[in-house]
Amino acid sequence: MRGHRVVATGRRALGHPDYVQQDLTRTCNFKATPDVVVHAAARSSPWGSERKFHQQNIEATRHVIEFCRSRGRPHLVFISTSAVMYTNAHQFDLDETSPLPSHAINRYAASKRRAEALVQDYEGPWCIVRPRAVFGPGDTVVFPRILKAARTGRLPIIESDQPVKGDLIYIDTLVDYLLRIVELRTTGLYLLTNNCPVLILDFLGSVFARLKLPTPKRRVPVGRAMATAAVLEAAYGLLPFLGEPPLTRFGVSVFAYSKTFDVSKALRDLGPPSVSLGDGVNRFVESLLQNPTP
Repeated sequence: MRGHRVVATGRRALGHPDYVQQDLTRTCNFKATPDVVVHAAARSSPWGSERKFHQQNIEATRHVIEFCRSRGRPHLVFISTSAVMYTNAHQFDLDETSPLPSHAINRYAASKRRAEALVQDYEGPWCIVRPRAVFGPGDTVVFPRILKAARTGRLPIIESDQPVKGDLIYIDTLVDYLLRIVELRTTGLYLLTNNCPVLILDFLGSVFARLKLPTPKRRVPVGRAMATAAVLEAAYGLLPFLGEPPLTRFGVSVFAYSKTFDVSKALRDLGPPSVSLGDGVNRFVESLLQNPTP
Protein backbone atom coordinates (compact mmCIF):
# COMPACT_ATOMS: atom_id res chain seq x y z
CA MET A 1 0.00 0.00 0.00
CA ARG A 2 1.37 3.41 -1.03
CA GLY A 3 3.60 4.73 1.76
CA HIS A 4 2.03 2.61 4.49
CA ARG A 5 3.03 -0.52 6.31
CA VAL A 6 0.17 -3.01 6.21
CA VAL A 7 -0.37 -5.75 8.79
CA ALA A 8 -3.00 -8.32 7.84
CA THR A 9 -4.86 -10.76 10.06
CA GLY A 10 -6.78 -13.95 9.41
CA ARG A 11 -7.58 -17.34 10.86
CA ARG A 12 -5.22 -19.25 8.58
CA ALA A 13 -1.54 -19.68 9.34
CA LEU A 14 0.57 -17.91 6.70
CA GLY A 15 4.33 -17.55 6.62
CA HIS A 16 4.47 -13.79 6.01
CA PRO A 17 6.22 -11.22 8.23
CA ASP A 18 3.32 -8.74 8.00
CA TYR A 19 0.61 -11.27 8.78
CA VAL A 20 -0.76 -12.12 12.22
CA GLN A 21 -2.90 -15.21 12.73
CA GLN A 22 -5.98 -14.10 14.67
CA ASP A 23 -9.47 -15.53 15.05
CA LEU A 24 -11.63 -12.42 15.35
CA THR A 25 -14.41 -14.36 17.06
CA ARG A 26 -12.08 -14.11 20.07
CA THR A 27 -10.52 -11.07 21.73
CA CYS A 28 -7.81 -9.50 19.56
CA ASN A 29 -4.43 -9.97 21.22
CA PHE A 30 -1.86 -8.68 18.73
CA LYS A 31 0.29 -5.68 19.59
CA ALA A 32 -0.03 -3.39 16.56
CA THR A 33 -1.12 0.24 17.05
CA PRO A 34 -2.54 1.16 13.64
CA ASP A 35 -3.61 4.49 12.17
CA VAL A 36 -6.37 2.77 10.19
CA VAL A 37 -8.19 -0.54 10.61
CA VAL A 38 -10.00 -2.05 7.61
CA HIS A 39 -12.40 -4.72 8.85
CA ALA A 40 -13.15 -7.01 5.91
CA ALA A 41 -13.48 -10.35 7.68
CA ALA A 42 -16.96 -11.86 7.59
CA ARG A 43 -19.06 -14.89 6.91
CA SER A 44 -20.26 -13.83 3.46
CA SER A 45 -22.73 -16.49 2.45
CA PRO A 46 -26.45 -16.81 1.71
CA TRP A 47 -26.60 -19.82 4.02
CA GLY A 48 -25.52 -20.63 7.55
CA SER A 49 -26.71 -20.97 11.12
CA GLU A 50 -27.68 -17.96 13.18
CA ARG A 51 -24.92 -18.87 15.63
CA LYS A 52 -22.21 -18.78 12.96
CA PHE A 53 -23.40 -15.46 11.55
CA HIS A 54 -23.52 -14.02 15.07
CA GLN A 55 -20.01 -15.20 15.92
CA GLN A 56 -18.30 -14.33 12.64
CA ASN A 57 -20.09 -11.09 11.72
CA ILE A 58 -21.33 -9.52 14.95
CA GLU A 59 -18.96 -10.75 17.66
CA ALA A 60 -15.95 -10.40 15.33
CA THR A 61 -16.91 -6.78 14.66
CA ARG A 62 -17.36 -6.18 18.39
CA HIS A 63 -13.84 -7.50 19.01
CA VAL A 64 -12.37 -5.30 16.26
CA ILE A 65 -14.04 -2.25 17.82
CA GLU A 66 -12.74 -3.21 21.27
CA PHE A 67 -9.25 -3.48 19.77
CA CYS A 68 -9.63 -0.02 18.20
CA ARG A 69 -10.75 1.48 21.51
CA SER A 70 -7.67 0.04 23.20
CA ARG A 71 -5.37 1.49 20.52
CA GLY A 72 -6.29 5.15 20.58
CA ARG A 73 -9.42 4.94 18.40
CA PRO A 74 -7.93 4.75 14.88
CA HIS A 75 -9.93 5.32 11.70
CA LEU A 76 -12.16 2.24 11.28
CA VAL A 77 -13.30 1.20 7.80
CA PHE A 78 -15.99 -1.50 7.83
CA ILE A 79 -16.93 -3.48 4.74
CA SER A 80 -20.63 -4.20 5.01
CA THR A 81 -22.97 -5.19 2.17
CA SER A 82 -25.73 -3.66 0.09
CA ALA A 83 -27.79 -6.72 1.08
CA VAL A 84 -28.81 -4.90 4.28
CA MET A 85 -31.13 -2.85 2.02
CA TYR A 86 -32.74 -5.68 0.06
CA THR A 87 -36.38 -6.70 -0.09
CA ASN A 88 -38.10 -9.29 -2.26
CA ALA A 89 -39.11 -6.62 -4.75
CA HIS A 90 -37.57 -4.49 -7.48
CA GLN A 91 -35.47 -1.67 -6.02
CA PHE A 92 -34.04 1.09 -8.21
CA ASP A 93 -31.61 3.93 -7.52
CA LEU A 94 -31.11 3.14 -3.85
CA ASP A 95 -28.77 5.58 -2.13
CA GLU A 96 -27.29 6.19 1.31
CA THR A 97 -30.48 7.90 2.50
CA SER A 98 -32.78 5.01 1.53
CA PRO A 99 -34.42 3.50 4.64
CA LEU A 100 -33.58 -0.04 5.62
CA PRO A 101 -36.40 -2.60 5.44
CA SER A 102 -38.21 -3.56 8.63
CA HIS A 103 -36.90 -7.12 8.28
CA ALA A 104 -33.57 -8.25 6.84
CA ILE A 105 -33.79 -10.47 3.78
CA ASN A 106 -31.69 -13.25 5.35
CA ARG A 107 -29.42 -14.03 8.30
CA TYR A 108 -26.36 -12.68 6.54
CA ALA A 109 -27.98 -9.28 5.95
CA ALA A 110 -29.34 -9.23 9.51
CA SER A 111 -25.89 -9.89 10.98
CA LYS A 112 -24.22 -7.20 8.85
CA ARG A 113 -26.93 -4.73 9.80
CA ARG A 114 -26.24 -5.35 13.49
CA ALA A 115 -22.51 -5.05 12.85
CA GLU A 116 -23.10 -1.68 11.15
CA ALA A 117 -24.90 -0.48 14.27
CA LEU A 118 -21.87 -1.41 16.39
CA VAL A 119 -19.57 0.54 14.08
CA GLN A 120 -21.87 3.57 14.16
CA ASP A 121 -21.55 3.58 17.97
CA TYR A 122 -17.73 3.58 17.78
CA GLU A 123 -16.31 6.76 19.31
CA GLY A 124 -13.52 7.14 16.75
CA PRO A 125 -13.77 8.09 13.05
CA TRP A 126 -15.54 5.41 11.01
CA CYS A 127 -16.54 4.67 7.44
CA ILE A 128 -19.02 1.97 6.38
CA VAL A 129 -19.05 0.80 2.76
CA ARG A 130 -21.81 -1.27 1.19
CA PRO A 131 -20.47 -2.87 -2.00
CA ARG A 132 -22.86 -4.61 -4.38
CA ALA A 133 -22.06 -8.07 -5.84
CA VAL A 134 -18.25 -8.10 -5.64
CA PHE A 135 -16.70 -10.28 -8.35
CA GLY A 136 -13.26 -11.03 -9.72
CA PRO A 137 -10.38 -13.50 -9.40
CA GLY A 138 -10.56 -15.28 -6.06
CA ASP A 139 -14.34 -14.82 -5.73
CA THR A 140 -15.76 -17.45 -3.39
CA VAL A 141 -19.30 -16.07 -3.02
CA VAL A 142 -21.07 -14.74 -6.13
CA PHE A 143 -19.87 -16.44 -9.29
CA PRO A 144 -18.75 -19.86 -7.98
CA ARG A 145 -22.35 -20.77 -7.12
CA ILE A 146 -23.68 -19.45 -10.44
CA LEU A 147 -21.01 -21.15 -12.55
CA LYS A 148 -21.42 -24.48 -10.73
CA ALA A 149 -25.18 -24.43 -11.33
CA ALA A 150 -24.68 -23.48 -14.99
CA ARG A 151 -22.02 -26.15 -15.51
CA THR A 152 -24.30 -28.87 -14.13
CA GLY A 153 -27.39 -27.63 -15.96
CA ARG A 154 -29.20 -26.73 -12.72
CA LEU A 155 -29.41 -22.97 -13.25
CA PRO A 156 -32.99 -22.00 -14.16
CA ILE A 157 -34.28 -18.77 -15.60
CA ILE A 158 -36.44 -17.19 -12.91
CA GLU A 159 -39.44 -15.62 -14.63
CA SER A 160 -39.94 -12.09 -13.32
CA ASP A 161 -42.52 -9.48 -14.26
CA GLN A 162 -39.86 -7.37 -16.01
CA PRO A 163 -36.22 -7.64 -17.16
CA VAL A 164 -33.99 -7.79 -14.09
CA LYS A 165 -31.19 -5.24 -13.79
CA GLY A 166 -28.40 -5.18 -11.28
CA ASP A 167 -25.22 -3.38 -10.29
CA LEU A 168 -21.91 -5.11 -9.60
CA ILE A 169 -18.44 -4.05 -8.53
CA TYR A 170 -15.13 -5.50 -9.70
CA ILE A 171 -12.74 -6.45 -6.90
CA ASP A 172 -9.94 -4.07 -7.99
CA THR A 173 -12.41 -1.19 -8.13
CA LEU A 174 -13.49 -1.96 -4.57
CA VAL A 175 -9.89 -2.20 -3.35
CA ASP A 176 -8.99 1.13 -4.96
CA TYR A 177 -12.00 2.77 -3.34
CA LEU A 178 -10.84 1.43 0.02
CA LEU A 179 -7.37 2.87 -0.59
CA ARG A 180 -8.89 6.26 -1.34
CA ILE A 181 -10.95 6.08 1.85
CA VAL A 182 -7.82 5.28 3.86
CA GLU A 183 -5.74 8.01 2.25
CA LEU A 184 -8.46 10.66 2.56
CA ARG A 185 -9.57 9.48 6.02
CA THR A 186 -13.12 9.45 4.68
CA THR A 187 -15.95 8.99 7.15
CA GLY A 188 -19.63 8.15 6.81
CA LEU A 189 -21.65 5.67 4.76
CA TYR A 190 -20.99 4.85 1.09
CA LEU A 191 -22.61 2.58 -1.45
CA LEU A 192 -20.04 1.24 -3.91
CA THR A 193 -20.66 -0.16 -7.40
CA ASN A 194 -19.07 0.09 -10.82
CA ASN A 195 -21.86 2.56 -11.70
CA CYS A 196 -22.85 0.40 -14.66
CA PRO A 197 -26.09 -1.57 -14.12
CA VAL A 198 -26.60 -4.52 -16.46
CA LEU A 199 -29.43 -6.78 -17.54
CA ILE A 200 -28.60 -9.81 -15.42
CA LEU A 201 -29.60 -12.53 -17.92
CA ASP A 202 -27.77 -10.85 -20.81
CA PHE A 203 -24.70 -10.28 -18.66
CA LEU A 204 -24.55 -13.89 -17.49
CA GLY A 205 -25.26 -15.18 -20.99
CA SER A 206 -22.23 -13.35 -22.36
CA VAL A 207 -20.01 -14.72 -19.59
CA PHE A 208 -21.33 -18.27 -20.10
CA ALA A 209 -20.70 -18.03 -23.85
CA ARG A 210 -17.08 -16.99 -23.34
CA LEU A 211 -16.60 -19.85 -20.89
CA LYS A 212 -18.39 -22.28 -23.24
CA LEU A 213 -21.01 -23.09 -20.60
CA PRO A 214 -24.58 -24.08 -21.50
CA THR A 215 -27.14 -21.29 -21.56
CA PRO A 216 -30.01 -21.87 -19.11
CA LYS A 217 -33.25 -22.89 -20.84
CA ARG A 218 -35.59 -24.07 -18.09
CA ARG A 219 -37.98 -21.34 -16.94
CA VAL A 220 -39.47 -21.30 -13.45
CA PRO A 221 -42.03 -18.76 -12.17
CA VAL A 222 -40.70 -16.78 -9.23
CA GLY A 223 -43.48 -17.99 -6.91
CA ARG A 224 -42.73 -21.64 -7.57
CA ALA A 225 -38.99 -21.03 -7.21
CA MET A 226 -39.50 -19.32 -3.84
CA ALA A 227 -41.72 -22.16 -2.61
CA THR A 228 -39.17 -24.78 -3.69
CA ALA A 229 -36.34 -22.85 -2.04
CA ALA A 230 -38.33 -22.56 1.21
CA VAL A 231 -38.86 -26.34 1.31
CA LEU A 232 -35.18 -26.98 0.62
CA GLU A 233 -34.11 -24.52 3.30
CA ALA A 234 -36.39 -26.21 5.84
CA ALA A 235 -35.04 -29.66 4.99
CA TYR A 236 -31.39 -28.60 5.00
CA GLY A 237 -31.96 -26.69 8.23
CA LEU A 238 -33.10 -29.91 9.90
CA LEU A 239 -30.18 -31.85 8.39
CA PRO A 240 -27.20 -29.48 8.68
CA PHE A 241 -24.71 -32.14 7.59
CA LEU A 242 -26.12 -31.70 4.07
CA GLY A 243 -24.48 -28.28 3.86
CA GLU A 244 -25.94 -25.50 1.72
CA PRO A 245 -29.16 -26.19 -0.21
CA PRO A 246 -28.91 -26.03 -4.01
CA LEU A 247 -31.50 -23.24 -4.05
CA THR A 248 -32.18 -20.52 -1.46
CA ARG A 249 -34.82 -17.82 -1.31
CA PHE A 250 -32.07 -15.23 -1.39
CA GLY A 251 -30.68 -16.81 -4.55
CA VAL A 252 -34.09 -16.69 -6.18
CA SER A 253 -34.47 -13.05 -5.16
CA VAL A 254 -31.16 -12.12 -6.81
CA PHE A 255 -32.42 -13.34 -10.18
CA ALA A 256 -36.04 -12.24 -9.78
CA TYR A 257 -35.72 -8.64 -8.64
CA SER A 258 -33.73 -5.66 -9.89
CA LYS A 259 -31.27 -3.93 -7.56
CA THR A 260 -29.67 -0.70 -8.82
CA PHE A 261 -27.92 2.05 -6.88
CA ASP A 262 -27.28 5.76 -7.07
CA VAL A 263 -23.59 6.13 -6.17
CA SER A 264 -23.38 9.89 -6.70
CA LYS A 265 -21.93 10.34 -3.20
CA ALA A 266 -19.04 7.94 -3.88
CA LEU A 267 -18.38 9.47 -7.31
CA ARG A 268 -18.26 12.94 -5.76
CA ASP A 269 -16.08 12.11 -2.76
CA LEU A 270 -13.99 9.17 -3.99
CA GLY A 271 -13.94 9.51 -7.77
CA PRO A 272 -14.94 7.19 -10.62
CA PRO A 273 -14.38 3.42 -10.65
CA SER A 274 -10.72 2.65 -11.34
CA VAL A 275 -11.57 -0.36 -13.54
CA SER A 276 -14.54 -0.31 -15.91
CA LEU A 277 -17.06 -3.10 -15.65
CA GLY A 278 -16.14 -4.33 -19.13
CA ASP A 279 -12.44 -4.50 -18.29
CA GLY A 280 -13.25 -6.20 -15.01
CA VAL A 281 -15.31 -8.87 -16.75
CA ASN A 282 -12.51 -9.42 -19.27
CA ARG A 283 -9.96 -9.89 -16.50
CA PHE A 284 -12.28 -12.20 -14.58
CA VAL A 285 -13.10 -14.38 -17.59
CA GLU A 286 -9.41 -14.61 -18.48
CA SER A 287 -8.61 -15.75 -14.93
CA LEU A 288 -11.30 -18.45 -15.17
CA LEU A 289 -9.99 -19.65 -18.54
CA GLN A 290 -6.47 -19.88 -17.14
CA ASN A 291 -7.60 -21.61 -13.93
CA PRO A 292 -10.77 -23.54 -14.78
CA THR A 293 -12.83 -24.97 -11.93
CA PRO A 294 -12.88 -28.79 -12.00
